[in-house]
Amino acid sequence: MPADFDRPEAERLTLPPTASLAIVGNAPEIGAAAGVIDDADCVVRFNNAEGFGRRTGSRVTHLALVNRGGQMREWLADRAFLERPVVRAAQAFILPFPMLPAEENGPEPICWTREALALLRPTGRPIHILSEDLHDRARSVLEPLTAGRPNPSTGFLVTLALLNDRPLVADPAQAYGFGFAGWPGHPWAAERAWFAEAQAAGRVRLHPLAE
Repeated sequence: MPADFDRPEAERLTLPPTASLAIVGNAPEIGAAAGVIDDADCVVRFNNAEGFGRRTGSRVTHLALVNRGGQMREWLADRAFLERPVVRAAQAFILPFPMLPAEENGPEPICWTREALALLRPTGRPIHILSEDLHDRARSVLEPLTAGRPNPSTGFLVTLALLNDRPLVADPAQAYGFGFAGWPGHPWAAERAWFAEAQAAGRVRLHPLAE
């Protein structure tokens, strides 16, 4: 990543081609799966990481942190954010949204990429920013499954990026804690349908939530 915060390059998110992969969502109903999650070569978690350190294990190779909206603004105001267990344990960070140009980030700021980079770079760990091309691809994938212009969730964007270069012969990614619910602006039904198609193709195994 270059030193110029105003023009960060979007690093392509790639994993070792044969690495086993656990993608851990944040549905409250996520079941106890600590052992199998921690056994994966790569463990990807999101935001506040539901169940981290307890029923979903204590390893995290990549932590995705939403860099637009009020959640990142709250984290930036928390002086102890970098001391949170899941942040301390993360080996790399993923920022799902590319940086908005300053002239487009107002009058009320929604993009906190610059500030997030300033916070995370001193850790010395890699920071991956998902590209606008990846967002375009996500919207094109979801558009046939929904009406209007879809606004993909962080979980969908990161999963699509992770599978982008994953060989077809690789073992399916193991997805835990995906409830396809939350902020109503995301196309949850379309994302669920895409995951079902990916599972049928052997790309992902979507583990059911605990009852």
